[in-house]
Amino acid sequence: MNKLLPGVLAMAIVVVVSNILVQYPIGQWLTWGAFTYPFAFLVSELVNRFHGVQAARRVVYAGFVVGLICSLIGTQIIGEYGPLVTLRVAIGSGVAFLVAQLLDVSVFDRLRRSAWWRAPFLGSFFGSSVDTLLFFSIAFSATLVWIEPGNDISWAVESVPLLGFGPAVPLWVSLGCADWGVKVAVDIIALMPFRAIVAKYAARVA
Repeated sequence: MNKLLPGVLAMAIVVVVSNILVQYPIGQWLTWGAFTYPFAFLVSELVNRFHGVQAARRVVYAGFVVGLICSLIGTQIIGEYGPLVTLRVAIGSGVAFLVAQLLDVSVFDRLRRSAWWRAPFLGSFFGSSVDTLLFFSIAFSATLVWIEPGNDISWAVESVPLLGFGPAVPLWVSLGCADWGVKVAVDIIALMPFRAIVAKYAARVA
């Protein structure tokens, strides 16, 4: 367990910080949390690289528990429009995190012996894509209104041009597309610290 402590702490920090920053918007489509959350993939991938797939899954489960605690706290904080975290957002966040992170872990493990960038990039790419699809559809899609009938999501399903200039789609689709774009960009940027940390570790054990 001691060897996993840095990974667990790093994952917890990313999850907590992202849950806080998601409350602060940037422009019309994004929040600050979109820029920090993708680093959860970097954490699990580094643990996967150094300690293996089972260790990475344990770190993911720890992050999932921390996320549940954050959601529980959020449901008790009342903002201008009600609880900061609704039931649908809490379910969407938890399901998306767990499924996406475990997918990333599996993809990374399958590709760990290929080119150094392939496992972290493809793991993060597929994980980010699934995370975005699951979270935004569970939290805001009109087809899943039965999850929390009392939650007014009329603002999220309002028809607007995609990202302000495309075809008309529900607002939540634009929010998801913007979020996905940031995640993929951060995933690419995160290849640099991944490469540097792996190289430094290899030099220490050489």
